[in-house]
Amino acid sequence: MNIQIARTVRSLAAAAALACAAGSAHAAVDTYTIDSSHTYPSFTAAHIGGISFWRGKIDKSSGTFTLDRAAKTGSVEILMDMSSINFGHDKMNEHARGSDIFDVPKFPTATYKSTKLVFVGDELKAVEGDLTLHGVTKPVRLTVNQFKCIPHPFYKREVCGADASAELDRTDFGVSYGVGKAIPDGKVTLQIQVEALKDEKAGPAG
Repeated sequence: MNIQIARTVRSLAAAAALACAAGSAHAAVDTYTIDSSHTYPSFTAAHIGGISFWRGKIDKSSGTFTLDRAAKTGSVEILMDMSSINFGHDKMNEHARGSDIFDVPKFPTATYKSTKLVFVGDELKAVEGDLTLHGVTKPVRLTVNQFKCIPHPFYKREVCGADASAELDRTDFGVSYGVGKAIPDGKVTLQIQVEALKDEKAGPAG
């Protein structure tokens, strides 16, 4: 009987240890909300025969990311309002929103959702994920040029910032206006400068 009791106690202790470990792992996952006023997905693409390059940005974006530093895992989701596309040129903005290019009335939002965060040691170096643009979803790997977290001087919460980039071909997404004619190819450099505030933990119910 004493042997059976000892085994039962050990089993309960092991179960409690596993539960604590699972709880600690869960608690280690931090969630951050993207600060849309300091986040600007931008892009560069060739113009007329490649004699110059158009540079534009998305003025309105939102999203979240999660980070488990111990497990070196997390997730990223960014939503981009394509009606806010801005080349700094009103006629170009209007044309880009039309059916020739992004067809914004039909495809108002572009999204980027991660499938994997890539760490080298403790440093985040890349994000693998899917970009949905113009109704087409394709894998896009973002190279993380910088990732840094600090206490925010005003909000008194942790804030993280990143600079990431990728190369893609817009024709893969069905955006082929001018390619092979006035424009040599569909190559686009995508850059995302993002800042996000750590979510405040909810207090205990009561």
